[in-house]
Amino acid sequence: MTEPVLEAVNLSRTVADGDHAKTIVDNFSFKFHGENIYTIIGPSGAGKSSLLRLLNRLDEPTSGEALYHGKKHVEYTACQLRRKVGYLFQTPFLFEGTVRDNLLYASEDLTESDISRLIDETRIDPDQLDRPVDNLSVGEKQRVAFARLLATRPEVILLDEPTSALDPAHTESIEKLIKEVVACEKLTALVVTHNPEQALRIGGEVLLLVNGRLEESGSAERVIVSPESEAGKKYKARLLK
Repeated sequence: MTEPVLEAVNLSRTVADGDHAKTIVDNFSFKFHGENIYTIIGPSGAGKSSLLRLLNRLDEPTSGEALYHGKKHVEYTACQLRRKVGYLFQTPFLFEGTVRDNLLYASEDLTESDISRLIDETRIDPDQLDRPVDNLSVGEKQRVAFARLLATRPEVILLDEPTSALDPAHTESIEKLIKEVVACEKLTALVVTHNPEQALRIGGEVLLLVNGRLEESGSAERVIVSPESEAGKKYKARLLK
């Protein structure tokens, strides 16, 4: 197997919780290999989004380390790392101006050919390119945010519940888009979702987090439908209630 593109080694983060300390990511270790989709599931408060933030240096670990192509994250500037390990937030945040303005904000050297490719890949209506983003629906804004992320030419994309604010029709469309873009651009994607059914639809490898710890990993079918760990079995039982 090839060397991992992204790796977490005993990664932990502890934060203040009133008068106590709370560990939200607990000794997490995993190797993420290139050109794959990894879906991260678990109950609310399991540390899913917190893990993505550590892998992008939006937060710093209390202990352990993350590596990109074998080099510690701290050996890169935050800007260098985030261009290669991009992050798509749960709620799309766009800058004032047009769709084109948002794409150029990510990369000023985009050519018209580049812009056409990006809007084609993310299924943005070309007629919207020079329209204000304020007039777009939430689903359309998420597509623009995704296109802007791709404009930085990342190798890894971290998607934090990218469909949670969307209706079912837009959700299915974005799921299909993620799979198509990952295959076309040969990317590695880490997708956080609160919905195990979505993990099954997206496929790839699934990681189950509970209380900040990695409890189980494997194919979507095995981890969700036929879990082997006690934590996995309890998680499935809660889903069936």
